[in-house]
Order: sequence, then C-alpha cells, then structure tokens
Amino acid sequence: MIKPYKAIAIAAFTSGLSLVSASALARDTVNIVGSSTVYPFATVVAERFGRSTDFPTPKLESTGSGGGFKLFCAGIGTEHPDITNASRRMKSSEFEMCQRNGVEAITEVKIGADGIVIANSREAEQMDLSLRQVFLALAKDVPDPEGGDTLVANPYAKWSDIDTSLPRKDIRVMGPPPTSGTRDAFVEIAMEGGCKTFEFIKALEKKDMRGICHNMREDGAFIEAGENDNLIVQRLAQDKEMLGIFGYSFLMENSGEIQASTINGVGPTPDTIAAEQYPVARSLFFYIKNAHAGVVPGITEYAREFTSEGAWGDNGYLVDVGLIPNPRDVRMDTAKAVRKLKPMTGNEL
Repeated sequence: MIKPYKAIAIAAFTSGLSLVSASALARDTVNIVGSSTVYPFATVVAERFGRSTDFPTPKLESTGSGGGFKLFCAGIGTEHPDITNASRRMKSSEFEMCQRNGVEAITEVKIGADGIVIANSREAEQMDLSLRQVFLALAKDVPDPEGGDTLVANPYAKWSDIDTSLPRKDIRVMGPPPTSGTRDAFVEIAMEGGCKTFEFIKALEKKDMRGICHNMREDGAFIEAGENDNLIVQRLAQDKEMLGIFGYSFLMENSGEIQASTINGVGPTPDTIAAEQYPVARSLFFYIKNAHAGVVPGITEYAREFTSEGAWGDNGYLVDVGLIPNPRDVRMDTAKAVRKLKPMTGNEL
C-alpha cells in the first residue's frame, strides 16, 4: 500500500511539475543545507518532525550560508537540496544565480534573530570592547597609529596596544570562514561599524570602504575555524587566552564554560538582541525551493512545523535553544507566506 504522503508526491509530480526530473521520486527525505548557526534550530525541528509525523526525519548538512546558497541555487532535481538555511539574507547575486539555473520560485522564511558574540573562557577576564577596538584588532589594514589619513598593515599585537584599558595579552581570535553567514554578518555589522568611526574611511566610495572594513588580518591574530562553531567553543574552554566569534545560541548552550564580551557597553541577551540594542545582532532565515514542494514529500509540512507557534513562538521550543523570536505580527505574516509558498520577487533584497 502506498503511504499517503507518497501518493501526494506522485500525484503532484504527474500533474505537470515538469521542472523536476522523474528521479525526484527516488528521494523521500527532505534535504537541507546551509548555515551552521541555523543548524541547531533546524535540527531540533527536524527531529521533532520525524518523531511526530509519518515523514522521514529531514537530512541536514552544515555547509555555511554561502556554501548552502551555491548548492541550493545549482538547479532543480533531487541531486540538489530542497531548503537552505542562512544566518544572513540572500544576496541579490545569489538570487540571480538561482534564476539562471532554473530555481525560479523561492519562498523566504525569516525565522527570528540571533546575536554574534565575541566570547572567551569564564576563567579569563571578561572583555569590554567597542566596535572600533574590534576593527583595530582584526582588520588587515588600519589607520596609522601615528596619525593622519593613511593605512598601515595592522601593527597591534596585544589588546593593550589598542587601548591601555584592555588586557595585556596577545590578540588571538578564532572565527568563521568566508563561506559562513556568521562571517558575512560579522564583517557587515561589527567590522564595518568600527571601521566607519574613522571619518576618512567612511567618506570613501562604498566599494573602497568595504575593501578596507571587511578585510580580516592574515598574520595569525585572526584564526579561521571551520563551519562547526562547537569546535571554537571547545577551544575557548581549553585556551584562556583565546577569544571566539559565533552565534548567541552557542553561548547559551555553553554558558557554564564561556562568557560573552560586552560590545559598546551592551551584553548579548534575548532582550537586547530583540530590541536591537546589542550592536552585533542579525536575522536568521531559511529558503524553500518551491519546485520541489509536493514532489519531495514533507517539505511544506516541515516548513509549517518550523513556523508554528509551538516551535518559533514566544514560548516555543526553539526559544529553549536560543532563538530570539520575531514579533508576533511578523510571525503571522511569515507563516501565511509559508502556507501559500509565496515566491520572492528579488525586489526584497
């Protein structure tokens, strides 16, 4: 006997969804890629979904936001993922890549908010940093400490070299790679925010300004980690001199071992992130490939579970693992868009 969800998939396929090859019927598990920051939230939803429905538990892979968009936008068919998670919004260039490859109908789902923390071991001194100090610590080129409107290779070896109020210890910070949405958001919000406190850089053309602000140093002070933020957390627990950059949810999960720095005098909490008082906050998303919905069984049902009040609401189970919920009206509008699989136009980006 054919299970109900497979019957629906076959009916949808045979009714004219010609963009997806017949091989689609060979896969009955939702395939999700993308952000390491969204991964823990998506995993919780997927596991509950697998236990409480007749659908298989979705398969998740942490590829980073940028890597996820490349896989997601590569084409239609079961060799390509159905959903991609992102710790930043899709770029217009990524939307255009999707369109070129036939991935034309995409539903955007803003799931909530998250903060990016700069943390260290609880056994070390808690840091109190400004965005300007973060930029001076981690940028490849910085304004000449001797003065003037010129840039020099970053000369700062210790935090106290930047400001005598900071600890006299080497600048060593582990952070995400360029494929990570956390890295994208960090350079957009934290690095650029600190960089723009220098008026001569702020006055440059946008492209030139970003070339300075987004360029991380490569002399060993900033250490690229992989897409697994848990590895950074583990390193901080072992090395009291190291700092790490990752999403707030990982801080919550490991609050017994690590602590967050305050940024511009504000610490990351659900309230400061939701109110946009914490300087390094960002929104989280996932994107649905509409052409696969109804062909690969469980896609729309998984999305509806994720956007249910029991999951992402103010008292939902995702709050327990660190998600900062969207305002109720945003949640209601987004859930409605998911039910209708409302496609993006590209003008949102």
